[in-house]
Amino acid sequence: MNDTLLTALALIPALVFAIVFHEVSHGFVAKLLGDPTASEQRRLSLNPLRHVDPIGTVILPGILALTGAPVFGWAKPVPVNKWLLRNPRYGMMAVAAAGPGSNLVLAAVGAVLLGLLARYVIDPPTGMVALLAASLHFFILINIFLAFFNLLPIPPFDGSHIVEGVLPREAARQYNKLRPFGFPLLFLILLVLPALIPGFNVVERFVIPPVEWMTGHYMDLASRVAGL
Repeated sequence: MNDTLLTALALIPALVFAIVFHEVSHGFVAKLLGDPTASEQRRLSLNPLRHVDPIGTVILPGILALTGAPVFGWAKPVPVNKWLLRNPRYGMMAVAAAGPGSNLVLAAVGAVLLGLLARYVIDPPTGMVALLAASLHFFILINIFLAFFNLLPIPPFDGSHIVEGVLPREAARQYNKLRPFGFPLLFLILLVLPALIPGFNVVERFVIPPVEWMTGHYMDLASRVAGL
């Protein structure tokens, strides 16, 4: 079995579960805060088929990977009606934060499992054990990256809802006017401008540093669990 296939077997399940759990977390917190929309539409499910967006989850990431561009994508958003939340302004902040927060929790779970694997399995791991170790490592990295990437204050990312809740009401109304232009703005900032302006790379400048910092802490957790 070649390295590319092994990498895909380790990475794809981790990526799908991280994205699905992220979306379900939005809907679950919305339900706790008064909005049952996601539950009524049967979107509080870990079945990936209910969350996959053919373009955002499959086609676009594949094209970006093949062209060497920064890889990003999205799942079908879990529906949230902010006006059904008991406090729409701050409720949306909590709903938005639930996605990145759930990814950081999953990364911690992955680090503990990786540490347990290292503690009780012979070193170096081989066969299925090696595949499991690689999957857990990808799982940790993917979840940390998803958390910080989604905190960018660009509509429609989660960070934009958090910023909108923090801003004064008039500034929040003006900021909200950017939402209809969210995806064009996303492509402009993440793909077009980095290609036109050397050094203009939002992901490298604002996402990768905290991802690397947080990854170090999670690897330390895995090492402590492993007894190293």
